[in-house]
This record gives sequence, structure tokens and C-alpha cells, in this order.
Amino acid sequence: MTNDQDWWRPDRHSDRRPALLARGRITAAVRAHFAAEGFLEVECGQIQRSPGNETHLHALEARIGTPEGGVETRYLHTSPEFAMKKLIAAGETRIFDFARVFRGRERSALHAPEFTMLEWYRAHEPYEALMADCAALMQIAARSAGVDHFAFRGQICDPFAEPERLTVAEAFERFAGIDLMATTPDGTPDRTALARAVERAKIRMAPDDSWADLFTRVMVEKIDPHLGIGRPTILCDYPVAEAALARPKPSDPRVAERFELFACGVELANAFGELTDPVEQRHRFEADMDLKHRLYGVRYPIDEALLQALALMPLTSGIALGFDRLVMLATHAPHIDQVLWTPFA
Repeated sequence: MTNDQDWWRPDRHSDRRPALLARGRITAAVRAHFAAEGFLEVECGQIQRSPGNETHLHALEARIGTPEGGVETRYLHTSPEFAMKKLIAAGETRIFDFARVFRGRERSALHAPEFTMLEWYRAHEPYEALMADCAALMQIAARSAGVDHFAFRGQICDPFAEPERLTVAEAFERFAGIDLMATTPDGTPDRTALARAVERAKIRMAPDDSWADLFTRVMVEKIDPHLGIGRPTILCDYPVAEAALARPKPSDPRVAERFELFACGVELANAFGELTDPVEQRHRFEADMDLKHRLYGVRYPIDEALLQALALMPLTSGIALGFDRLVMLATHAPHIDQVLWTPFA
């Protein structure tokens, strides 16, 4: 259905309608679950001064007319994260948002320029609590859709099974034969060391690939397709260089309190024990924007209010889940357009 403008024709809509009705049931059940857990649903504004500062995320620009007749540049947010962290700083403790978010350069069976991100935060709680949340939400989605398994591209996953916990280092060793931590022994990435390991693993690479590029190549080609097969996988303990918004683990500062949830080889969620050090966060934002400018010729503003808010945030854990993907897996849909009420055309 990619780039198909005829989604509204009755015959096309009738084909998609069962998945859309399941989407509604899943949405209602998720809301009820969060309410029972003491969460408050919030609605973050979509137009922001800063859309986020991750190197490879591309925001949609909005030109806003002022009362004086001028024009100001704003952005449609790529995530409600910055606004939700400000709400935590303001005193909220358990919040969630079914957020409409926007990203450029994203279009595939699993990507759309406009999609729904289910994001939630737990103040004063460790990030392991989010792992339990993920297990509960997968079961809720399956029950609401009336299925006993998730499916995508021939792979299946039992959402009722206990998720496997696998560290990133373990995944690199198991699926690629690479000692990842040897390439970042003190938390500082060693590009040469990883390049040698990638070459031995017979993974394609380019001469100008950075350590981060090589890390991503290994993840995409050797690791991601094996995760969440049969049962969900929680991939945790990311190197600090791959966790710009997460705090380091007290037990091993080379890795960060970050995990991703996978089912059927599909990444469903990305979670953090949130970094609340404004000085360190500014340093990471600036480094990411410098790299973004070198790669793409653009940079986004840093949200100064967010940095001020971080100083007031308590220990907090936060997570973003691709809600459309969750519905896809629960309804066995082959393409994200099948579970969007009005697909991008």
C-alpha cells in the first residue's frame, strides 16, 4: 500500500477495517491498564522549538506566522520526550502520551512520516520497571486482538512468554562473533578495533564509517533479525556511546541504562534510565549536532528549558514504544499502512 492514495475506497477500507478495529480495542485496553497503574495521560504539544537532537533523526520544519507579520521557525516533534521530561520536573510522577510524531526520510513497511508513539515515564523508579510494563503491554495487545502469537514476515513470537534478557555485548558475541567491549574498553569507542572485527565477520563497510556506523551495521545485518524470535527479547546494557539520553550503569560505567524491546525481529520500544545531568546532556547534544551538521548540513536548536528542567528531575525511567508496530504484530499486518486509519499518501 506504499504511496497508495486510494486507501479511502470502500473495498480497500474494508480489507483494512478488522485491523483498525483491533487497533481501537488495543488502544482502549492500554489506556485502562495505565489508569489502573496510576498513570496520568498527557497531551504534549506537537510544535516545538527543538524537535530533538539525535544525529540521524530528521524533523519536519514548520513556519509559524507571528502577530507582527513575521515568521518563526518551529518543528513538529520527533518525540514528546522533551515536553514529558519537563512535566516530570514540574512534579508529575507517572505519565503517558499517545503522541502523534513526525519524522522525515522514513518510509517502509515499518516506518511512516507520521505515526503514533506511546511514551511513558516513571519517576523515582528503576528502568527495570519498564521491562515489566513491556511484557504487560504485549499481552494486552495480543488479548485485545484475539491472538496467541505475534507474526511478521514469517517470524512468530509468543507475547505471553517471559522475555529473554540479552546484553548488547552478548548479542555481538553470539550473532557476529565480535568482542564489542574490547572496542570500547574505557567507554571511548575505538574505531580501528571495531573495523578489524567487522572485517573478520565479513560485514560490508565503507572507509569513512565511524565506530557508530560500524556498530549500526552489525546490529542491522547480524543481530536485529535474530531478536524476539519465539519469545520477546530485551536487548540491554548499550555502550554509553550509543545511549545519548541514558545514564551510565553504576556497576559498569562503560554501558548505559538503555534497553530495546524486540518481537519477530522488529524493534518495538527504546527505554532509558534517564540522564539528568544538564552539563553532560548539553555536551552530548552539542556533539550530536556537530556530527549532524557534518553529515547532513543542518543542526537543530538545543532546548535550553529542557536543560534547566533536568536539574529538577528526580531519578526517572522513560520509554517510547512504536504503537503502530505493536498493532501490526498483534494483527499480523504486513505493512504499517494496514493499521493506520488514514495512511500517508
